[in-house]
Amino acid sequence: MDSTINVNSEIGPLKRVIVHRPDQGIARVSPKRAEELLFDDIVYLPQMRKEHTIFTNVLGALIGAENVLEVEQLLAETMDYDQDAKLEMVDKIVDFEELPSSFREELLVLNNQDLAEVLISGYNKATGHILFDPIPNFIFTRDIAAVVNDHVIITKAAKEARFRENFLTRCIFWAHPIFRTLRNEDRIINLNRVEQFPPSYRGEGVSIEGGDIMLINQDYLLIGCSERTTAHTVHSIKDELFRRGVVKNVVQVNIPTDRSFMHIDTIFTQINHRHVVAYKPIVIDGLSSYVEVYTQSGTKRFYHSIRDFFQGEISAEMEFILSGNGESPYQEREQWTDGCNLVAVKPGVAITYDRNPKTEIAFREFGYQLLHAEDLLQRQAAGTLDPKKLENTIILLPSNELSRARGGSHCMTCPIERA
Repeated sequence: MDSTINVNSEIGPLKRVIVHRPDQGIARVSPKRAEELLFDDIVYLPQMRKEHTIFTNVLGALIGAENVLEVEQLLAETMDYDQDAKLEMVDKIVDFEELPSSFREELLVLNNQDLAEVLISGYNKATGHILFDPIPNFIFTRDIAAVVNDHVIITKAAKEARFRENFLTRCIFWAHPIFRTLRNEDRIINLNRVEQFPPSYRGEGVSIEGGDIMLINQDYLLIGCSERTTAHTVHSIKDELFRRGVVKNVVQVNIPTDRSFMHIDTIFTQINHRHVVAYKPIVIDGLSSYVEVYTQSGTKRFYHSIRDFFQGEISAEMEFILSGNGESPYQEREQWTDGCNLVAVKPGVAITYDRNPKTEIAFREFGYQLLHAEDLLQRQAAGTLDPKKLENTIILLPSNELSRARGGSHCMTCPIERA
């Protein structure tokens, strides 16, 4: 298995990515439990899966299906490869979920493929037992970890509803053959190691999700200080990255502590060398936000807005494509439906939802063509389109159900290799 793990930008040609197909556990999210499980709505799973399959098929068409890695399969392969890691993970989950010890044996008699499914969905179809809650946010694989140049940061969720995701992620990145070189070369930064990353002296804990981590280029790592990521965590990561010499600048992007702006990738994502898709009130106007740049040499710089930072430090020619075309109430509506949350497959080619018409106008004004995902796949099958030759194109995903989960294509991808 290829053990090359390296990401040095948001827009470099995508080579490998981790995703997760919506699993059966999502069908158990009830209206009463949705808020507790951090899911904004209940969804119709068959349609959600259909839409997600179109998404992964588009990724496969663009980078090769073999490079679109399913996290459930990675988990099963990890347990095939490393029995000790498997036993440790199962013990941790049984303990965390406060299950009787007898349930450990119920889990361990399963083959590893079925066990991976149970550990994610919480349901053992062999016995009919619901063992624990679903983890519906696992479809947002961006949050589980982040590759920063040739290192991996294993994140630590702020909310208990996501803790089991973290147990599974730690097992994969520690023991799967793809990531074994990272382990052997000490290139894993695991924020769950309390001795290394303790709370602050004032009791502020360590929590961060991958939606708050963006590597703009090999020298600039952006970290959002948000609803899910604490300032203490930003500084803990900063100190460790500087100690290891991984990046030269860590940029703390302070945004409102608000569910609407959960992570920085809900308000901006870069899609081309000079183009950032952005939510105007925060990114341009600087509403309740500001930016602090920390350098490896110990200096610090301050910017009043995210736009000022990009144009002052990354490129004076950086332009901003505005969600809702910068008009209210459309910009608020289309930021909510992930109009700013795109994943770039290469410079100028990115994936978004098909439900943000005013943002689509803005894309056209900046010279992008719009291509529906199903059209792309049909034209590829007919031999009339080579997806890998696309340029300056925004690919539109069907999103009736996916968008109700409150996360876009950037959220649903964890890139582990870009060229």
